[in-house]
Amino acid sequence: MKITKAESFVLHVPITPPITDAINVATHWGLAGVRIYTDEGFVGYGYTGTCAHGDDMIADTIDKYYAPLLIGKDPFMVKQLWDEMRFGKMHWIGRSGITHMALAAVDIALWDIMAKASNKPLWQYLGGAKSKRIEAYNTNGGWLNWSKERLLKDVTEIIESGFKGVKIKVGKPDPREDYDRCKAVRKAIGDNVIFMIDVNQQWNINTAMTWGKKLEEFDLFWLEEPLNPDDIMGHKKLADELNVPIALGEHVYNKYAFRDYIHHGAVEYCQVDVTRVGGITEWLQVAGLAASYDIPICPHVGDMGQIHQHLVASTQNAIMLEYIPWIRHIFVEPVTVRDGQYVLPEMPGASTEIIPELFAEYRVR
Repeated sequence: MKITKAESFVLHVPITPPITDAINVATHWGLAGVRIYTDEGFVGYGYTGTCAHGDDMIADTIDKYYAPLLIGKDPFMVKQLWDEMRFGKMHWIGRSGITHMALAAVDIALWDIMAKASNKPLWQYLGGAKSKRIEAYNTNGGWLNWSKERLLKDVTEIIESGFKGVKIKVGKPDPREDYDRCKAVRKAIGDNVIFMIDVNQQWNINTAMTWGKKLEEFDLFWLEEPLNPDDIMGHKKLADELNVPIALGEHVYNKYAFRDYIHHGAVEYCQVDVTRVGGITEWLQVAGLAASYDIPICPHVGDMGQIHQHLVASTQNAIMLEYIPWIRHIFVEPVTVRDGQYVLPEMPGASTEIIPELFAEYRVR
C-alpha cells in the first residue's frame, strides 16, 4: 500500500451556547487535520483540536512540511514516518505546540488507515480491550461562565443521567467564588460522586497552596492544571503538600516532558492528550512510561473522545475518560455513552471519519 495524497483541512463546529474556562472563550471547536489517501482506497482521518484559532498554522505545517514526506510511502511504516517528521526540518523550529499538534494529526490518520486496512476498530488493532465499557466523567456542565444556578442544574442532571463523575472549571478572579461554587456542587451531587476541578493554569504557587488546602474538605478526586504547565517543581511542591492528587498533561507535548513530570513526582493522574503529543505513536510511549510508575492515565479530551476511547480501552493503566459532546454528531460512528460509560465502537478504524455533508458544511479551509 502506498500513500497517494495528503491534504489538510480546518473545520469550525459551533458550540451552543459559547463556553469559557479560565483561559478561553469558545464559540466554535476547531478541528485542524489531514486526510491521507492510499492506492488501495483507504482514507485516513486525523486531527487535533483548537478553540478555532491558530488552525491555519497547524494546517500549513501539515501541507508544507509533513505531507511531502508521506507521498509514495507505506502507511504501515508509521514509526519510520513519525521519526522523519519529528526529527526533520520542523525539529529546529519547535518540538511542541503547533509542530507536535500537526504531527499528531498525521500520525492519527496513519493509524486510522492501518486499522481500516486490517478491518478492525483501532482498540482491537492495538491488542484488544480490557473491558467492554469505559467509565466516563462529564465536564460539560461546569463551565466558568455558568451562573451558580445553571451550574447546579447541569451537574445534577448529569448525575441523574448515569454519570458517576463530574468536573467543573475554577479560576475566578476571586478564589472565594470558586470555593462557594465547589461547596454548592458537592452538596448537590452528594458524597458518592467523583468530583474534580480544573484551574486551567490560573493560580500561582501561593494561591494554589492556600486554596488547594481549603478545597480539600470537598473530597476532590483531583486538582487539575493549577499552575503554568512548564512549572514542574511547583506542581511537585503541590503534590507533596496537598491531600488532593495533581492531574495534568493537556499542555505537555512530548514524552520527555512527561518523563520529567513523572520522575519528579509532580503528577498523579496523567492526562496525556493524543492530539497534542505526537499522536498515537507517542501517546502509547507515554502510557507505558506512566505504567512503570503505577500512574493512572485519564486523557484530556476537549471533545476528542472519538480517538481517545480506543486508547483508553486498550491501555491497562487507563482508568476513565472525559466526556464533552460538542462535535459527536459530525462523525460517521459517533461516540456512544450509556449510563455514564463509553460503549466500544465497532467500525474499522479510529472513529475519526467525518460525515461528508457535515465536513463540507463546517469546513473553513
